[in-house]
Amino acid sequence: MKQLSENQQDHLAAKFHIEDTHLTQASYLAFLKIQSWKFVLRTAPEEDRFRKEADEMIDKAFFNYVPNTHILSEEGFYFTPEN
Repeated sequence: MKQLSENQQDHLAAKFHIEDTHLTQASYLAFLKIQSWKFVLRTAPEEDRFRKEADEMIDKAFFNYVPNTHILSEEGFYFTPEN
């Protein structure tokens, strides 16, 4: 008997696995950035240059503004037939 709809379980599982792996890697990179910033704050160098560089690194890495339209576009919101 022919199925009325395709079974997309394998496709969805693979897609979930890829996205989960990507999220894990991104989280690990964020963790490393935070650890390096904490290390700079714990050490007391003669110059304050390292602290300034760490503050700039944190500002560039974590406090960037991303418009909502960009996120919706990347998630495919504008390409779904419901909209």
